[in-house]
Amino acid sequence: QVQLVESGGGLVQPGGSLRLSCAPPGRIFSTYFMGWFRQGPGKEREFVAGISVGEESYYADSVKGRFTISRDNSKNAVVLQMNSLKSEDTAVYYCAAAFSAGDYYTLPSAYDYWGRGTQITVSS
Repeated sequence: QVQLVESGGGLVQPGGSLRLSCAPPGRIFSTYFMGWFRQGPGKEREFVAGISVGEESYYADSVKGRFTISRDNSKNAVVLQMNSLKSEDTAVYYCAAAFSAGDYYTLPSAYDYWGRGTQITVSS
């Protein structure tokens, strides 16, 4: 069973920045669509950002212009750079991999592998 591992979570003040990283196995990184989801307290898991093998990126409206997803090919890692963080960004953030998400990349059910999540808290 493939387990993805997230790193980089923590506590940050509003307006601050954090950088999340996910390093899947090489065969996953090179062939799967990679996504980031989050789940806040009492909320459903929601799509945050995704990136194709060809490095096309996609974002939820709530994070567009503040978050950037990228592939670091030298490290086989997917990075989520989060700037101008708000209290409503507080959530557990999950890395996920989909072999064939197609138009359904915003749906958790489209993904084959998941990480255990990392907590991000935005608070003063």
